[in-house]
Amino acid sequence: MEVNIIKAEEKHFVDCVIALQKSELGRLHFSEENSAAKAINEGISKGEIFVAVTNEDLCVGFIWVVKNGAFHSFPYLHLIAVKEEYRNHGIGKKLLQYFEDTNAKKYSKLFLVVADFNKGAKRLYQSMGYQEVCVIPDLYKKGIAEYLMMKRIQSS
Repeated sequence: MEVNIIKAEEKHFVDCVIALQKSELGRLHFSEENSAAKAINEGISKGEIFVAVTNEDLCVGFIWVVKNGAFHSFPYLHLIAVKEEYRNHGIGKKLLQYFEDTNAKKYSKLFLVVADFNKGAKRLYQSMGYQEVCVIPDLYKKGIAEYLMMKRIQSS
């Protein structure tokens, strides 16, 4: 599927909330009423959310990137979500590639965390060169371990 990645605008808010709420990550970590909406609103207002849009200008997924979110020194992929009906079409991979491409010249490492229940996402990250650094038990929610993952960027 052909998509372009652009900075999110207010018009993308609802689609981003839906993508997050209908993901396993969203159901577990954003289950309180309006928590997904509050999070997405914060990310858009900070200019940290980027969306995948189709040629018909339909928002089908997003990433939230915090530039110096890992150790105040490296880009951190805070959230990634693709709308349910657009999963398994390579959109998550394209969003992840955008994260890498837009940070590769300035940074030597990229970071993210992935929950232990999200095995498909972890496989995707590993296939793109991310390595598990450590396991953080109960980071966001009791009983759920998060894997801190890092990718070293090769300087050209």
